[in-house]
Order: sequence, then C-alpha cells, then structure tokens
Amino acid sequence: MSRKYRKTRPGVSESDVLPTEHSSELYPHQSIVASIKETADKLKQDQATRGDLKILDRALKELRYAFKVFTPYRKQRKVTVFGSARTNPDDPAYQQALQFGRRMAEEKWMIVTGAGPGIMEAAHVGAGTDMSMGVNIMLPFEQEPNYVIHKNEKLVNLNYFFTRKLLFVKEVHAIVCCAGGFGTLDEAFETLTLVQTGKRDPMPIVLLDTPGGSYWKDWEEFLKNNLLKQELISKEDLSLFHVTDDIEDAVDEVIGFYSVYNSMRYVKGRLVLRLHVEPSNEFIEQLNNEFKDILESGIITKVEAHELEKDDEHLADLPRISLMFNRKNLGRLRQMIDRINSELGPQSSEEAEEEE
Repeated sequence: MSRKYRKTRPGVSESDVLPTEHSSELYPHQSIVASIKETADKLKQDQATRGDLKILDRALKELRYAFKVFTPYRKQRKVTVFGSARTNPDDPAYQQALQFGRRMAEEKWMIVTGAGPGIMEAAHVGAGTDMSMGVNIMLPFEQEPNYVIHKNEKLVNLNYFFTRKLLFVKEVHAIVCCAGGFGTLDEAFETLTLVQTGKRDPMPIVLLDTPGGSYWKDWEEFLKNNLLKQELISKEDLSLFHVTDDIEDAVDEVIGFYSVYNSMRYVKGRLVLRLHVEPSNEFIEQLNNEFKDILESGIITKVEAHELEKDDEHLADLPRISLMFNRKNLGRLRQMIDRINSELGPQSSEEAEEEE
C-alpha cells in the first residue's frame, strides 16, 4: 500500500486540547478557581443531597488528578484505542492491536487505553510502557490494570465512566476502535456524536477490523442501510470515520490528518484553522468555490494569530485560515480538512522524510 503520510510533527499539539471556543477575553486562572468555589458554596444553599455531593466531590477529585497526570504530555500526540477486554493474546484482533500500538509508537504517538486486558493490553504491549497511558475504570469484575501500565505514573484509576469517557476524547487526537462489546460500540458512537455535533474538534476515527474481518464493515453497512437510507444522518457524516482492516492504512489515516492541519479554534465567532503549510491565494480561491456551502457568510481568508490564542504560544507562528463556519456541516468541514491535507501535504514518504 502506498504510504502518502509518514510523519506528524512532534510537540505541536495544543496545550489545551478540548476548549475550542474562545471567549471575548482571557480570564485569569484565579477567577476561574473562584467561580468553582462559588459553585461549591451554592450547593449548600441548594441543600444538595449527600448523594449528589458525593458524586460531585468524587468527580472533581478524579478529574483534577487526571488533568495533573496528562498535563506534562499535552503537546504529545496521542491516540485512544478501544476494544474488547475479553480478547485473548492468540486472537488475530489482539495481534492487530499490538502491531498498531507498535507502529504508532514508532511514529512518536502515545497510546491511551482503558488500561485493562484484551485489546487494551495489546495496544500497550505494542507501544511499550514509555509510550502508554491508561485510564482504568474500577469494576468488581473483568477490569484490572494490565501489566504494561500497572503502577505506572501515567495510569489514572477512576470510579465513574463519565469522567473516564471525557478523558478518552478530551486528551487525544485520534480514536481507533477494534472489535468489542457494548462498551466499544458505545465509545465509537459517542465519539462520532461529539464530532458530528461539534462538541469535539474533528479528528481521525478509525474502525479497525482484523485482516479479512467484517465486524466494522457490517456496522458500516448497517449505518448505510438504515440511518442513511432513512435520512437519520447525512451522506457527509460518513466522512467522519474510516473503516479498514490494514494497519498501515490505519496509521496513515491518523497521522495523515495532521500532516498539514494542526488544530482549530473559534475566535469571536470565526473558525480559525491552524496549518503547517501556508496555502497559496489560488488554493484559497479553490476552497471558497468547493466549500461555499459551509459558509454562514463571507469567504475563507488567510489570517494571523489572534490575541485570544495566547494560550497556545508555541503555535503562534503557524499559518492560519479563517471562515464563518455554519457549525452544522461537520462532515463537510472534515472533507475540507482532507482536501487541505491532500493538496498541501507531502505526496510521498520520501517528501515527508525530507521535511523532517
């Protein structure tokens, strides 16, 4: 298979990977902490129940500690790998996840999993301890941290699924799903929902079958034969994910997404895309012609870094384009990012190596 995208530039992820909406001013940390304290005081006024208070207390403690663990690695690209905890080492799916974890670690990407056995263990085995992070859920059965991440400083143990699921999506730059049960399907659909509704920036979502397998191929056919045919989703929504049974294709899908595109922010209502390559005026004109349907008003233009993007100082020098996105056609936005990567990215592995 031709490998168009070989490298993702290291150390150029956002320092804060989820909040894409910038307010009209940058509030100091102290005022935000004060707001959290004020909310806590209101719980007493509300006469919140003991059970409600315990949930809030535990969730806040879990997230505080998890953010502390992830903070030193924020600029490092990461991919979450989902899949069954019941998959044995002799299963082809286990070996597929192991090889994928190894390949991503070779590309300097870290692997985040639920830290358990099965597919989660396989991806960590492939990546190795140094390139692995774990978000473990404490259950009375099935789930104990695997031997790769057990007692590691990059392991977080959580009581709630909702805090765990936030970290799976907030702290990473791609999602890869192998075959799994209810949990894996839930995680795949939830990630798609967040991206489709704009609650999470576009990112690669890869559904990885075993060689010749049909788990995700059948799932994709279900979507087409039911959701798409009944117009419960749009055709462009199919661009939000990629089904494959080839490891190298999965790797290319993930790192290729960031070959030119870096990240995005909304600044005073305008969507700003940060890029690693400055587009020509001619290409900007092409984008305006091809993607005018996603513009609420105006045109796509090249811009400089805005004052409100100071939280990502290491990205200040990156070229940028700006548009009044309608915030509705996220599948089309993904198609535009793919178009940018295709037009401006390296056309061969040799070109990518030369850029490094």
